[in-house]
Parts: sequence; structure tokens; C-alpha cells
Amino acid sequence: MREHEERWLSPLAVRSYETRGRAHAEDECRLRTPFQRDRDRIVHSKAFRRLRHKTQVFVDPEGDHFRTRLTHTLETAGIARGVARALQLNEDLVEAIGLGHDLGHPPFGHAGEQALDELLRARGGDGFRHNEHSLRVVEALERDGRGLNLTEEVRDGILRHTGPGEPATLEGKIVRIVDRVAYINHDIDDAIRAGMLSNDDLPADEIQVLGATGSRRIDTLVHDLVESSARAGDIVQSDEIGGAMLSLRAFMFERIYLGPHSREEHLRIQTTIRRIFEHLVERGGDPVEATDYLAGMTDRFALTYAADLA
Repeated sequence: MREHEERWLSPLAVRSYETRGRAHAEDECRLRTPFQRDRDRIVHSKAFRRLRHKTQVFVDPEGDHFRTRLTHTLETAGIARGVARALQLNEDLVEAIGLGHDLGHPPFGHAGEQALDELLRARGGDGFRHNEHSLRVVEALERDGRGLNLTEEVRDGILRHTGPGEPATLEGKIVRIVDRVAYINHDIDDAIRAGMLSNDDLPADEIQVLGATGSRRIDTLVHDLVESSARAGDIVQSDEIGGAMLSLRAFMFERIYLGPHSREEHLRIQTTIRRIFEHLVERGGDPVEATDYLAGMTDRFALTYAADLA
């Protein structure tokens, strides 16, 4: 594997056996590289399995074809791995980060994260950010509190896939951008399927730049990301394509994720999150423990749990 990576990988890529290591030293596997082991640990984790019943946009949707947090994760990992391959970067590292980046996302998507954040801030805490909680899941919650003992590069990529601060590796930077590429476009697809948007509602200038369909937009964004990054020796988008993507993202937050049409649904989510959190704390639970338990819930479990408290 070392010889293969020296022949194939870009000088800018992270080598699998030059990782900065794990919090707790382990013997090497004779079959898998450190990043391949991280990928397998993430896929076999309980938090990963729960993603199949966590909202991407729509709470517990009845249709069979709406995305979940799991399908979003798989799409992100797949697209990111293709970008890494084109740039001759470490595909296994990219895949592990992509598969683990949303492990700490709470139920009910963006609205659930906002509701939990507001609750914690109202109690004088630092709030809730799913990227930070994803890191907590792999470091302290999985395996009955022992954590997954992932490599430093994977932990860094999970933490910095969103929010302030850039990932330390080019592989992490790929996931940071591809995460947005994936969710913006598949969430548009789901919103149109649900009748919340029509193609005519989409901002014309951005659609003209990126493409009229989700697959065309992803193709445009991926080619731009690969070509711009190859020229720059860093992970970057062109001003035109990157700017159009950010404008489309702002449109989705305004119209879909936190839009006025969703007020009734968001109120239901806020009520559910608050009822569960306050119940857990009133039972003598520490707010941190309550947050850990609540953030790990699936949509269906949270709805049932809250209904039983009513």
C-alpha cells in the first residue's frame, strides 16, 4: 500500500501510514490501512445505523424516495471520493470523513438542531452544533463511552466539515464543500417532490449558471471543484460557480429549511425537543447527558417519546 500510494497519490495527499495517529495507540491491521479501519468503525457504529431514521428535510416522510440523513451521508461520501480520485488525493480518508460527518446530527434536521441550540443557550450554555457533537459521538459516546479511537485526520475532518475553521487536510476540505453540493441539490429535488417548490421558483441566475436539473448542477459543481483545485493546488471553487452555489444555499435556508411555510412544523419540532429535554433534566439528568440522549434519537423515537410524556 505504501508503494502504491507513492506511485499514485499527489504530493499534497495524506499518506495512509503517515497519519498523526490515534488518541490511544493500537497495533496496525495487516489487511486495512488506518483510514480504512476508521471507515469500517464508523459504518458499524450505532450512530451510523440511526441515520436511516433521521430527517434530512422532511420529518418522518411517508414517501419512499425522500432523502434521510443516511442517504445524504452516502451521497456525500460517494461524490467526495470521486473528487479525491480525480485529484489523486486519499480516497479512504475522504470516505471516512464523509461517512462520519453527520453522526451527531439531532432528529428533525436543521430545525431540530436550531431548537436544541436555542434551548441550551437559554440555559446559559454554548449551544449545540452538530459538527461538534459528531466529534463527541466518535470520541466519547460510541462503544459504551470508549469511543471509536479514530485517527486525528478523520476527527479533524468531521469537526471542521462546517462552521469556523478549515480542515487541516485537503481531503477534509473536499468533504466540507461536497457536503453542501450534495444537500443543496438533493434537498431541492425533495422539496419539488413534496410540492413545496417548483422549478420556476428556483433563482434564475443561479440555475442558468449551474444547470436546470439536480444531476446537471452536481456535475457542474464537481467539475468546477476538480478543475479549480487542480490549478490552485488547494481545494477551491471558482468565484462564479462557488458564488452561485452559496446563493442557492441561502435560497434554500430562506424558503425551505427555515422558511415561513414550515412555521407550523418548526413549532411542532421545538415543542417536541423542549418537552423531551426538560423531562430528562427534571428527572435529575445533567444537561450534557440530556443532550447526548436527545441528539441520538431518531425522528420516530423522539415523536413517540414526546407523545408518551403528554
